[in-house]
Amino acid sequence: MKITVSIIIVNYNTKDLLVDCIHSIYEKTADIVFEILVVDNDSHDGSETLIRNTFPEISFIQSGANIGFGRANNLGIQKAKGDYIFLLNSDTILLNNAIAILCDYLDKNTAVGVCGANLYDANQQPTDSFCQLMPGLSTDADVLLGGAISKIRYGKNSIFNHSDQNLILNGYITGADMMIRKKVLDEVGLFDPDFFMYFEETELTLRIKKQGYAVASVPEAKIIHLEGASETIKENTMRRIIKSKYIYFEKTGKKKWIPVSFFLFLLTAWTRIVLFKVRSNHERVSYWLSCLKLNQYEYHLYQESNK
Repeated sequence: MKITVSIIIVNYNTKDLLVDCIHSIYEKTADIVFEILVVDNDSHDGSETLIRNTFPEISFIQSGANIGFGRANNLGIQKAKGDYIFLLNSDTILLNNAIAILCDYLDKNTAVGVCGANLYDANQQPTDSFCQLMPGLSTDADVLLGGAISKIRYGKNSIFNHSDQNLILNGYITGADMMIRKKVLDEVGLFDPDFFMYFEETELTLRIKKQGYAVASVPEAKIIHLEGASETIKENTMRRIIKSKYIYFEKTGKKKWIPVSFFLFLLTAWTRIVLFKVRSNHERVSYWLSCLKLNQYEYHLYQESNK
């Protein structure tokens, strides 16, 4: 029987989360033919032995090193046999037959190249499922203004689909649960290997949109995302976000925006620092001071490397 969906999960030292994720796939998924491919970024927590012994039917791909999110997914995509590629984080748990729902949506909407589910946190409260704004100065300004721009444009549906209707997005689906037509990836290419983590799904989405395909949110599909559970060193996270943002600007012809983006961040950081000092919220002051220091350091490195 022909495989409809290839589910690709990138793992790095998250064996317990990974097992829960896989169990939820088998428990909730029905009415489609699927395969699961786990791409392991050289974990040292026993992930490979556990997955091979517990789920021998799963294709286990060992990357041999921590090569990042996009490049690891590329390894899985290259071996995938399905018409649709479903990129799923290891820190997710399906709440319903989400994969079949997304698959059915793509079957019926041929102009859509990418779709994703509504995501929920551990308490099953709405969490970031997409962003209606593509990265750029408008996004930086939106952060500075506390989300005012996106709220004015999109109301409460700026990062989560609170409606009962499928939405065509101006932005992108988060990388935690992207279902993409395989033929679309054949047309536009895979993830750009220059990204280690963060912004790679955004850059890929931009190429897909330039090819004429739409991006959609399908709220009937529901998935828990334990966001950040696989990233334990938060300083590393912030560094990678900053670096990847600069790479994104360069890749998309917006290199001249980088100094302006950095200036908008400085305004954001100092605004938050002053605000939380007034409120005597020392924890948030410390957080924003750390963000400020890291951003200044990474921006300095960027300037030095581009002299």
